[in-house]
Amino acid sequence: MSITDLFARVRVLCLGDVMLDRFVSGAARRISPESPVPVLSVTGITSVAGGSANVARNIASLGGRCTLIGVTGADATGAELARILAETPGIVPAFLVAPHRPTTEKVRFVAQGQHMLRSDSEDSSPVSPQMEEEILARLAAALPEHDVVVLSDYAKGVLTPHVVRRAIALAGQKGAPVIVDPKSADLARYDGATLVTPNLQEVWSATGIRGDDDASAEAAGRKVLEDTTIGAVLVTRSEKGMTLVQRTGAPLHIATVAREVADVVGAGDTVIATLALVVGAGGALDEAAYVANAAAGVVVGKRGTATVSRAELLQELDRQSRADTTSSGVKVVSRAAAQAQVEAWQRHGLEVGFTNGCFDVLHVGHVGILEFARAHCDRLVVAVNSDASVKRLKGPSRPVNGEADRARVLAALAAADLVVVFDEDTPGALIEELRPDVLVKGADYEIAQIVGAASVLARGGRVLRFDLVPGRSTTATIRRMAGEGGA
Repeated sequence: MSITDLFARVRVLCLGDVMLDRFVSGAARRISPESPVPVLSVTGITSVAGGSANVARNIASLGGRCTLIGVTGADATGAELARILAETPGIVPAFLVAPHRPTTEKVRFVAQGQHMLRSDSEDSSPVSPQMEEEILARLAAALPEHDVVVLSDYAKGVLTPHVVRRAIALAGQKGAPVIVDPKSADLARYDGATLVTPNLQEVWSATGIRGDDDASAEAAGRKVLEDTTIGAVLVTRSEKGMTLVQRTGAPLHIATVAREVADVVGAGDTVIATLALVVGAGGALDEAAYVANAAAGVVVGKRGTATVSRAELLQELDRQSRADTTSSGVKVVSRAAAQAQVEAWQRHGLEVGFTNGCFDVLHVGHVGILEFARAHCDRLVVAVNSDASVKRLKGPSRPVNGEADRARVLAALAAADLVVVFDEDTPGALIEELRPDVLVKGADYEIAQIVGAASVLARGGRVLRFDLVPGRSTTATIRRMAGEGGA
């Protein structure tokens, strides 16, 4: 079962700055005789729920359910926004009305598909202390029925420091993860959140680190974690993808998957909505980032304040699963990301193979078993023992090459479709997680001795043995290098 199959069970509580997005579209074919500005001949006006309301729209579009808490004015714009959301299946608007505060409205003027101008009507000052308490009371009442909390901060005055602090504390008491789309240079105001998702400008403002390449994005994420009690940071890097930095483990760099960029309006809303659904369904953060990146690749191909449907997301994940990747770095993935990818392949009817080893000094015997394995399946996952695991198995002088190098070299081979590092002495647990269709091991093992064989066979899979190349082994290679002779 794919993690997306569980979206329908997830209930998200979203709190943030709601707004109405209007798009005034038409054609601009002449310059005004009154002043040197283009004249827009209007052909249509479209109104869409925006801001944190667009997060709710994406959650509903992906099959989840969302209760949306926000503040509107006692005006026609607020009434229109409430009506639009009330008519959207999967969204329960729980708005508070501030009589002396206008509903935030953004109007974009678009000519021939290009933005000409944007006008904003808003009051971004902090809501009153009384309104803060009303927001928190509504949040506390709704929390028991929800799995995950989203704080969608557009800096329009709803997510004050007091509201943010108390909302995170209330969610913590309930045990609900909190995912934040920030809009502040002071990321410490979100202390205690499970995950924050700053973009490049936001992470630069917060840390002074640009974050526009893998190394600096990791450094920026580490800086945020050092300075706050936030659990993890996902740096969203536009066309350069995403970088997930957690308090333990290596960072995860995910390349962008957008095929065509038409409009980036609302892309962050799609990302945080997808993250919330995956986390609410019990998925790990690296899996959530992988799926959210795919969703973002779809939504930026649409114009306006757009959403992604679950069908579109599944199609994109399947497209990625079929694509032949040419970058070895992209093939090296976490266990959770590998599981998601294997499930996507299998959903599409592809047979997934699995083989494993230390692969310390790559030789012709390794290449032989990898090519043999790939010839007997549609996609091949290669599992590599971590450095700690190799030391336990081979002794303190091994490995010769570190796990990152070994994984990257394997990923450069055409036979490998995915490479994943595991820390246990055997790949048994990983095989149970990935549930491959074909298991391949060297012929020096009997089938009964092959770790994972019983479970693969019990699921109707196949276990194959490869005849080893005589005299080819890492140990023999190391001995020859040391001048000890040997075959």
